[in-house]
Amino acid sequence: MFYKYVIRNLLFLFNPEHVHHFIMYTLRIINQIPGFGNMMNAIYCVEDPNLEREVFGIRFKNPVGLAAGFDKDAEVIEAFANLGFGFIEIGTLTPKPQPGNPAPRLFRLLKDEALINRMGFNNKGVEEAVKRLKKTKSNVIVGGNIGKNKITPNEEAARDYELSFEALFDYVDYFVINVSSPNTPDLRALQEKEPLKKLLQRVQARNELKSSPKPVLLKIAPDLSNSQLDDIIEIIEELKLDGIVATNTTIDRGGLSTGKKKIEEIGAGGLSGKPLHNRSIEVIRYLKQHASMDFPIIGVGGINTTDDALEMFEAGASLVQIYTGFIYQGPGFMKEINKSILRSGI
Repeated sequence: MFYKYVIRNLLFLFNPEHVHHFIMYTLRIINQIPGFGNMMNAIYCVEDPNLEREVFGIRFKNPVGLAAGFDKDAEVIEAFANLGFGFIEIGTLTPKPQPGNPAPRLFRLLKDEALINRMGFNNKGVEEAVKRLKKTKSNVIVGGNIGKNKITPNEEAARDYELSFEALFDYVDYFVINVSSPNTPDLRALQEKEPLKKLLQRVQARNELKSSPKPVLLKIAPDLSNSQLDDIIEIIEELKLDGIVATNTTIDRGGLSTGKKKIEEIGAGGLSGKPLHNRSIEVIRYLKQHASMDFPIIGVGGINTTDDALEMFEAGASLVQIYTGFIYQGPGFMKEINKSILRSGI
């Protein structure tokens, strides 16, 4: 309550991207203070064997993760682990560093408890992330979310994914192939059946050369039609991918409480937060009902309450991730979700 009515109101007075940088800086500093990490762990973490999950061959301490986009460059993994996350997904990372789209590029929709972003895969490049991963002391599960550089044409995109895959392989526990962000021009065209199949075949071929292959998942958009979801299912089953992350942000603006004029002023970008929840649930249920093989799904999109998280699990998600809900609900949100999981017996 203190976060929602005091800290959040104060933070929301400032530019959202500036606040993000401030939070990341603060977490870095706090994590360096002796004993502070242990104190955070004691306050925010829930330790219980009933929270543990084994998914795609990996044992997760709890099933609530931090979605990609928050700690793009693997800067504060230990701090997020001490806030109660069972796993952290870094990225989206690209082979070369890139600044992303021009600012302003992150916007709050307070009436909808949502965000619109058009960040554009801003990151310091995969090699910089690897340097930090080598120094990480936490044993929390880390996923590597990878994409292509903006300047790379789609015909050459597979090479970008291969480069990041190879660079990260020894330092992450699983991979997520991101072809679903709306903020890199033409990226979503890679979700079409043939280009997607070729891209995933290239990554899987690399993976199969390893002595101990890593799980590879695909992150999909919520804006796909049922026929496109059918294609996704077919590809997942044919290539034996390890799972799906459902879903990324949406380009849909239907049903928002925020005024139309403000939405038009904000312009393009992916919408995340509360309005996305129902569609994410629909996608998860569709995948579960129409797949002939049972593959794991990481549910993400619109988890703004503990009930939202439980609904994700009931729809068929094996794990969940939060991002916008973390911003709106605060650092105790993961603890609340984990406690609700224990009470529900899921």
